[in-house]
Amino acid sequence: MNVSHNTLKLLAALIWYIGPVILFLKGSQLATGAQELEPDRFGQVLSWTVGIIVGIIKTRYIFIKSNRKNLARIDALEFPKIWEFYRFRFFLSLGLMITLGNFLSTSAQGNYTFMVAVAALDISIGTALLLSSYEFWRPGVFRYST
Repeated sequence: MNVSHNTLKLLAALIWYIGPVILFLKGSQLATGAQELEPDRFGQVLSWTVGIIVGIIKTRYIFIKSNRKNLARIDALEFPKIWEFYRFRFFLSLGLMITLGNFLSTSAQGNYTFMVAVAALDISIGTALLLSSYEFWRPGVFRYST
């Protein structure tokens, strides 16, 4: 089943945008939980501050490049198929990251420092995904024929 390159790019963008929503929710819950464990400390602010700063760095050095490579790969497909919006190894990595993230979140419960650290990790990845999503909307990414 062949589809347009634009369809694959839209599907890739959809998956890309689901990540920050889930990670911000999860990171926020962990940061709030850490704050409830030790209300006199500033774990919630620390999680968000560190997460956003690290996320900006990840955006610049990892996620923008990854996004550009995938968009170029999609453009190079001769007969794009609906399932080719990401490579198989991306989905494998995504599954492993979700499993690891769930393990870390579960393991962190009740441990203030660990909860703050995992929250910052989730927020940093969510920030990097959100900021690097700009690549989908750069001029020329979507091509329209007249």
